[in-house]
Amino acid sequence: MVVLSASILTQNGTKPIVSRQFVEMPRMRVEGLLAAFPKLISSHTRQHTFVETDTVRYIYQPLENGMFLLLITTKTSNIVEDLGTLRLLAKVVPDVAGGLSETMLNEKMFELIFAFDEVLTAGGYKEDISLSDIRTNLEMDSHEEKMAIMMEEAKKMEAKKAMEEKAEQIKKRQMENLKNNLMGNGPTAPAGGMVGIGGGGVTPGYEHNSSAAGSGMTAFSTPSFEKPTEPVEEPVRFVPKKGLTLGGIGGGKKKNDFLSAMGKEENLNLFGTTSKNSKQTDILGFSAAAPAPAAPTSPLTIALEEKYTVSMNREGSIDSCDLKGKLTLTANTEAGATPSITVNKAIMLAKCTMNWNFATHPKVDKKMYEKSGTIVLKGGKPLKLSSPVGVLKWSYSGEDAAPLTINCWPDDEGTGTINVNLEFQLNRPDMTLTDVNILVPLGTTDPPVIDEIDGQYKHDPNTGMLCWHHDLIDSSNSSGSLEFSIGGDDADAFFPVQVMFKSQSFLCPIEITDVTSTATGAPIPNNTEKSVGLDTYAIP
Repeated sequence: MVVLSASILTQNGTKPIVSRQFVEMPRMRVEGLLAAFPKLISSHTRQHTFVETDTVRYIYQPLENGMFLLLITTKTSNIVEDLGTLRLLAKVVPDVAGGLSETMLNEKMFELIFAFDEVLTAGGYKEDISLSDIRTNLEMDSHEEKMAIMMEEAKKMEAKKAMEEKAEQIKKRQMENLKNNLMGNGPTAPAGGMVGIGGGGVTPGYEHNSSAAGSGMTAFSTPSFEKPTEPVEEPVRFVPKKGLTLGGIGGGKKKNDFLSAMGKEENLNLFGTTSKNSKQTDILGFSAAAPAPAAPTSPLTIALEEKYTVSMNREGSIDSCDLKGKLTLTANTEAGATPSITVNKAIMLAKCTMNWNFATHPKVDKKMYEKSGTIVLKGGKPLKLSSPVGVLKWSYSGEDAAPLTINCWPDDEGTGTINVNLEFQLNRPDMTLTDVNILVPLGTTDPPVIDEIDGQYKHDPNTGMLCWHHDLIDSSNSSGSLEFSIGGDDADAFFPVQVMFKSQSFLCPIEITDVTSTATGAPIPNNTEKSVGLDTYAIP
């Protein structure tokens, strides 16, 4: 058999929709053969499914809606095989197109041509194939292709994950730099300057502005200062008693007098408050960096530390809170190298019951600690000088330990502006928090418009961060709120919200009751330090 062409015609055979040729034929000849078909079937009255001319044979099957499926073959072709081919194509057409309407056939035109090619090869010969095989071939299901697509998707996901991790690292590094600046471990003002508005009184060194930034607030304007360079320690050098030195008393005094005069003209205190009875402040009115700790003067340093790891949700409640504490000993001299530390173990056990864990260092005599709450090293071994050793650890897991909850509520106003409400609540009246900073990313470098505020704020345009600051939060100042507006349409841009504070209020009721020497039994002069720190305290 040799099939010259396979076609689908509508409007009673006068309009071809799809026609596929399997031998080389001029277009004019194909159009002439198709145009002659409706005349040939109208001139025959007997029932048949083929029509012959001098050169070709038309084998056809009527379909729905006045359509015909037509095969044009040579006159020498096997008509029985051609009829089998016609019946197979009659099943393929509705299966591929999904129906027999003209619209469906037009939408699946190329799929029908591919299906015809599965049934008939080049040259017009029929393939030994079934309808299910045709479906499989048309789907072109390839295991290698699937594997290639999966590998490509895996590479994309891996690249996306690496990009997100890198962006998170950059954001985390920016947040750490800002934390260091705010906590006094670095420069007090980032490059480019920051704007401050206080709702809790006038910051020292500032005057009232003529226009208020909002209801019940005091607005301040600050100049832009360059970021000061980090101080670099230089080796000690011997300087002759006589002669001129750069930065000496005369030059420094003139320079300070000049800057002070400039500050008076602009109503600014460029050097902060420096009186003996007042706290050192930076150019923004916030607490300046604390001076470097002095060298230890006692034989023994006892450090008590608690650290919080808190995760809050965006509904204003605590998801998880973990507290870890540690008692650390540092021998500064030989006299403090053999300490015997007694703690109030009975009170600790009475108050710390559920979800509390205590553990001593393996080198500590555990029997003596369990018996009397006395911490000594096994065998009377001395401590290494100037080497801190953690001798007692404790931990607690419970939402009630979190001292502070934050609620951040951004509302998209639908005009390209987002209104954000923040509030804090002190959950533990027994705690006193100082130097509290709540960091909120803004998603933009534009400054926010403050509507209402308790406390003060800083805006860093370089990192796009807003810092809500409180000098003190305790039972008398247990809640506060901040409301501001800023351009944008992404409510997720204001997360994660991070919290920083300082405190000396412990959750564990540990107290040092006695410090003596195991060698002499005499009391050891010591310096006891207590601090509360944070690992992470955030709303992700």
